Amino acid sequence: MTDRIILGIDPGSNITGYGVLHIKKSQLLLVSAGVFDNSKEDDHFIKLRSIFNCVLNLIDEYQPDELAIEEPFYGKNIQSMLKLGRAQGVAIAAALYRNMPVTGYSPRKIKQSITGKGNASKEQVAAMLQRILNFENEIKYLDASDALAVAVCHHFQNGKAKDNTTSYSGWKSFLQQNPGRIN
Repeated sequence: MTDRIILGIDPGSNITGYGVLHIKKSQLLLVSAGVFDNSKEDDHFIKLRSIFNCVLNLIDEYQPDELAIEEPFYGKNIQSMLKLGRAQGVAIAAALYRNMPVTGYSPRKIKQSITGKGNASKEQVAAMLQRILNFENEIKYLDASDALAVAVCHHFQNGKAKDNTTSYSGWKSFLQQNPGRIN
């Protein structure tokens, strides 16, 4: 597909980054990048509702063809990972609610795709995005540049699931690939 819009999401329960990328023929154009800030909300479930609604609003506003999302990584704090997984889940649910294909990428795969190094810093990723997309102003939030990196990574992968990726085209596809999650 030579003309498409990709919505990239960097999920987080407090700060969720988003990046909208328009691919026109072989040109990558930055449409929008920013964050939803839920850090002032105490109730985790209200944060999840907010993420779901914000992703739906982005989908309705920009009409992306597909959603690319950063997958959670295992850290030392299992509670943080659980919250991150929930944030990712509601963002995925919003895309699936709009019948949009979803592809997930590991943080290492995203960094490697953008900088050539799987252990690059957020600042290195942001600087490389500035060169790739040829824009002058720095993106204000690293969560937004991370989300944009997910979208660019997805484009570089030609929208196809590769190593360390998961792809779903709808609820049926998700359930078929995750039979153990059905109670």
